[in-house]
Amino acid sequence: MKRRNAENVSVLHGEWGEDVAVQFLRRAGYEIIERNSRPVKKDRRLDIDIVAYDLRNNSVVFVEVKQHAKHSPFEKRLRSVDRRKKNNLLRACNAWRWKNSWRGSFRFDVVEVFGSPGEKSEVDHIPHVELFADKGRFVRWD
Repeated sequence: MKRRNAENVSVLHGEWGEDVAVQFLRRAGYEIIERNSRPVKKDRRLDIDIVAYDLRNNSVVFVEVKQHAKHSPFEKRLRSVDRRKKNNLLRACNAWRWKNSWRGSFRFDVVEVFGSPGEKSEVDHIPHVELFADKGRFVRWD
């Protein structure tokens, strides 16, 4: 029973983190197209937290949201996005593009939200994260 409660708390914190990220992106001029997108219904691993549209650059932005309780200067950025998660995100983003016949510009961003519900949050927006094969358009994960 305790495990189930811990999962519920984790889900609530994740949803709160996504809400904070959506508010942050809207204030930054992004239009939110979709939340919790599953472009391949049969594969639950392939999900995109936020699909947004960057009005300034006329491009679709796939956003992965990571919520952390505390920010530590000793932790590496993007520490919770490992190789397996990157591969699933790549497949999900490509499936979304195919499903929606998107031929325009696109990129991948990560938004890290530090804090907990009821507390002041800190947001770290990392744009143009390398996920796709076109090396000229994306920065390195390190």
